Amino acid sequence: MDVAGLLADAFDRIREEVHAVLDGVQQGYLTFQPDHDSNTIAWLVWHLTRIQDDHVAAVAGRGQTWIVDGWNERFRLPFDDSDTGYGHGPKEVLAVTATSEVLTGYHDAVHHATMQFVRTLDDAALDRVVDERWDPPVTLAVRLVSVISDDLQHVGQAAYLRGLAERTDGAGR
Repeated sequence: MDVAGLLADAFDRIREEVHAVLDGVQQGYLTFQPDHDSNTIAWLVWHLTRIQDDHVAAVAGRGQTWIVDGWNERFRLPFDDSDTGYGHGPKEVLAVTATSEVLTGYHDAVHHATMQFVRTLDDAALDRVVDERWDPPVTLAVRLVSVISDDLQHVGQAAYLRGLAERTDGAGR
């Protein structure tokens, strides 16, 4: 398998897990919180998708799907269009109340854009420095692995929350 195929497989797995979390989930479970300071399924999926959109768009040299395709308007969140959820507290977490269909639609659109980019990559492309604000500077390989890691952690958290909500019938709050 080449590098493009490997990256495509990793991002496909994220998409599969996002679908597994959202397919057939009760709307009320999307905003379930085991306690006041917990993230929600809706916020986690929105956030992991925003991170992927933001980071991949930047290294691909294109606009974010969030803005270009109007997902920011569909979500109608009280955040700046550049907001990816980093540093959000309980109030912001609960502001993300999208349906599973909207969350899935946005994720699928970002996945499509991500696939268009990663399928163009070869080994040499991965050494390109994409962020010089760090020491050592961040290469494309490091940035993409970071996105994959972050996304997989968050979709795992969302899957855990769905299971917890279903076992407690969403009575965690």
